[in-house]
Amino acid sequence: MAASLAQVLALVLVAALWGGTQPLLKRASSGLPQVHERTWARQLLQEMKTLFLNVEYLMPFLLNQCGSLLYYFTLASTDLTLAVPICNSLAIIFTLIVGKVLGEDIGGKQAVAGVLLTMTGITLCITSSVTKTQRQPSTF
Repeated sequence: MAASLAQVLALVLVAALWGGTQPLLKRASSGLPQVHERTWARQLLQEMKTLFLNVEYLMPFLLNQCGSLLYYFTLASTDLTLAVPICNSLAIIFTLIVGKVLGEDIGGKQAVAGVLLTMTGITLCITSSVTKTQRQPSTF
């Protein structure tokens, strides 16, 4: 089953939401105060309170979760063997791009080579899906 343009765009949006929010979550969570409570239940509640009352952390978290929700709905109509490589591979690329914009060290030439190889793999995955579908005769 070939993916439509809308499905591919939805998968790219999922990857952008997942990958683009990772460096933001990393940055927001690094400055949070350490919480120490006596019991594990109180520790969990205090940590959740600390995270969810921090808007700098909460906004990227909610965007990331919107990406997961969109992924869930997109999987209902998209081939799994196409959705997983597109989302996961592109999420890594978006993480690198947003990390670079935020001033993180992303690895130089090796990271660029990895991005190019990943894009080549995604292109091959999409092309083989389209080619496979075009060869199959339709049955009515």
